[in-house]
Amino acid sequence: MTARTALVTGAQQGIGAAAARAFAVAGYDVAVNWLDDLAAAEAVAADIRAAGRRAVMVQGDVGTAASCAALVQAAIEGLGRLDVLVNNAGIFPRVPFLDMTEAEWDRVLDVNLKGSAFCAQAAARHMVATGTKGVILNLSSSSVRGAVLGVHYSATKTGVIGITRSMALALAPHGIRVNAIAPGLTDTAQPRHGNTEAELAEMAKAMPLGRMGRPEEIAGLMAYLASDAAEWITGQVYHINGGVYLA
Repeated sequence: MTARTALVTGAQQGIGAAAARAFAVAGYDVAVNWLDDLAAAEAVAADIRAAGRRAVMVQGDVGTAASCAALVQAAIEGLGRLDVLVNNAGIFPRVPFLDMTEAEWDRVLDVNLKGSAFCAQAAARHMVATGTKGVILNLSSSSVRGAVLGVHYSATKTGVIGITRSMALALAPHGIRVNAIAPGLTDTAQPRHGNTEAELAEMAKAMPLGRMGRPEEIAGLMAYLASDAAEWITGQVYHINGGVYLA
């Protein structure tokens, strides 16, 4: 049987790296999209190969439709097919709302929202053309409830939910499933850009389960949603945040 394949954007670190490893363990060959840390991406690829799966490296920025199409095509050429796309790449440059510039707004929307939409479009076009009943997973965030230093970020992660639901409806006739995952505070480099370790510890204590999430926990949910066990699930948003957001 031909192995299933997955492309994970932003896979050089954090949740993306954990997702790439989780898909390899689940039996997928994986395309590792990376931006600016070749050594980190190579380490992820090495772990995929150690799990007995193929890994291909795909460098690229998801900030334009053209770059999205190019990196998806590179993944398809490297793996031979594409069954799963994980839209994980994203940025969260903290900035007070009153100081936010148009350029900062545009960059966050380009990467987080436009990138997710056009990577999904490129992947879905391939899936439809090849008759692949594929899966697209989009990364939202608990910041849909608001982020004091991330008006632009919150806007994109709320938008991800909207495009997830709309793409799920548009692609259902082709047997392609689309879901979103909204992590809470997770132990990655991202929250450390705007908080001290002491502040992170206090934030973790405030959660009902009393700790930050682990990237592997987010990745485990991704692997399940991509599996045949979840084949009747589409258009949904899964909040995984230790109980901080119960609705």
